[in-house]
Amino acid sequence: MYPKDLQYTMPAEWDKHERTFISWPVRQSMVYPDQYEQVCEGYAQIVKAIAEFEPVTVIANPDDADRVKGRFVEANVDILAIPHNDAWFRDNGPTFIVRDDGELAGVNWRFNAWGGKYAPWDLDDAVAPQVLEHLGVRRFDAPLVMEGGSIHVDGEGTLLTTEECLLNPNRNPDMTREQIEEELKRFLNISKVVWLKQGLSGDETDGHVDNVACFAAPGKVILQVCDDPEDDNYAITQENMRLLGEATDAAGRKLEIIPIQQPPKAFYEDNRLTLSYLNFYFVNGGIILPVFGGEAAEADLQAEQTLQAAFPDRRIRKVDGMAIIREGGNVHCTTQQMAAVRR
Repeated sequence: MYPKDLQYTMPAEWDKHERTFISWPVRQSMVYPDQYEQVCEGYAQIVKAIAEFEPVTVIANPDDADRVKGRFVEANVDILAIPHNDAWFRDNGPTFIVRDDGELAGVNWRFNAWGGKYAPWDLDDAVAPQVLEHLGVRRFDAPLVMEGGSIHVDGEGTLLTTEECLLNPNRNPDMTREQIEEELKRFLNISKVVWLKQGLSGDETDGHVDNVACFAAPGKVILQVCDDPEDDNYAITQENMRLLGEATDAAGRKLEIIPIQQPPKAFYEDNRLTLSYLNFYFVNGGIILPVFGGEAAEADLQAEQTLQAAFPDRRIRKVDGMAIIREGGNVHCTTQQMAAVRR
């Protein structure tokens, strides 16, 4: 039976968490391994920021576990030793689902390192089952290659994603759009998929939605926008704005759109970095927001103000968005929420 048949559903990210999971960096898989220590400092900053709001479990390779543990004095940070290839737990970790009776379970998606871009990935594909076994919760194995960063849900039946990622032939080449939708409905108990065309220009994840748009509440979407017609992201974000403006959610509501202006362009070794304020992460009572400083200072402030206005009851906790971005992702990419349920 599928999770939908048993009344499991994926909660919205803003629902209460029991804890956050995050993986620790692996030098061998890094794009810039000479910056390993700087990247570890960036991850430590994120862990400590989240720990101000809720418990954190850090997935560390067994040989690293003691050293990683020594970085944290916070009582609500623990270490779970599981071998892994790379440090983007949003994408290879389980998706937690819940039932009204308080039963917790997890979906184990197939993982192929963003379309086979980075080998090996066999350890990463085996992480989710080990996490679920450690927790002692039921596991549902999905036949779909999918990363957690490619979806957002509103908790009321609507899922947001991009065609560029989920329909990419490097993920599920033998599945149609309709078949992919059906698997999402079976495993997450959603009833409506809102499809955007693509993600930000140059995003090596093939357009993960967590860089471009997310639900702020049922019927309300935050969208990163670009006002410079000379920027590749201008046409992309204009099209996403149009698609969201024409869409309705699972309840038939028109979507309210909250725009956030993108940060100024930034490059490293002639490669444009995928900077996004939408890669923030909901925590209990707060939001962990990556900011970029320098020329982005004004945009940083505007993003913070926009999110504070949208979530007046949450504390906006800023972290250095440049700390890990050269490795290809940011706060949301590193994290995965475990829903709080009655045990």
